[in-house]
Amino acid sequence: MNSTTGLTIGHIPYLNCVPWFHYLKNGDFEGELLSGVPSQLNFYLQQGKLDISPSSSFEYARNPQKYLLLPGHSISSIGKVKSVLLFSPVALSELNGQQIAITGESATSINLLRLILREFIGLDDISDCVPDEPVEVLISQKKPALLIGDRALQLADKKPAGMKVFDLGEIWHQQTGLPFVFALWILRREALNRYADPLTKLSAQLQQSYERVMKNPEPVAELQAAATGLNKEQIVDYWQSIDYRLDKAHLDGLRLFFKLCVKHNLLAEEPSLDFFCAPDHAMQICS
Repeated sequence: MNSTTGLTIGHIPYLNCVPWFHYLKNGDFEGELLSGVPSQLNFYLQQGKLDISPSSSFEYARNPQKYLLLPGHSISSIGKVKSVLLFSPVALSELNGQQIAITGESATSINLLRLILREFIGLDDISDCVPDEPVEVLISQKKPALLIGDRALQLADKKPAGMKVFDLGEIWHQQTGLPFVFALWILRREALNRYADPLTKLSAQLQQSYERVMKNPEPVAELQAAATGLNKEQIVDYWQSIDYRLDKAHLDGLRLFFKLCVKHNLLAEEPSLDFFCAPDHAMQICS
């Protein structure tokens, strides 16, 4: 499915990706967008149906031999992320022995939940599953469930009476003092030979779109409001709460996440972080 004229890029149809994609095609972007929830894009990356995608940081750790990272860009939080929420009728410490419903849309959020409950809360008898019915139905029945993305934003203020809401980004930051990196721009290594120049340009194009949206976010948020059921103020506030950078603190948080995943047998080993770097349009791989 790789485009013959340009990059095949994964597109997550969540609000958190709008700043990157809204103005992407206004410039000299050449390529094709393929949409899907994070878990779908993870699979497409594995299969080579995508050249590059904003995808689960956990996907990079599972298959680092296949991938490089685009420097400078992530979907991260320093505190509340607002769209990765555990709904529960009881405190976290009381979840031992209970099964938690998950959507299966994201590998990173699911493993962050497992890690938080094991490492920080000290639970040793937890399980999760993707139910047959929508997770929202189980939440309405006051059963513990993890919800991510726009669906989490939509339900946050409409939770049933008696249900508690735990923001996983906030818990991570309280426990570690570090950002949590939910998604990275992940590139298949084999795409380097075909698309060196487009990859070099893409980083700047993403940054330009982000800066243009955030300079005047209200009109873009208003366009998104009807489709999501949120008002534009909620959407702008959400965008402003996300950290789209990828600097040293983010990498420290990412490495700690991977280290703890290995400790709790969620990963076989810690991956090295290898980046695509192209100063002066010369291809390089930087660790």
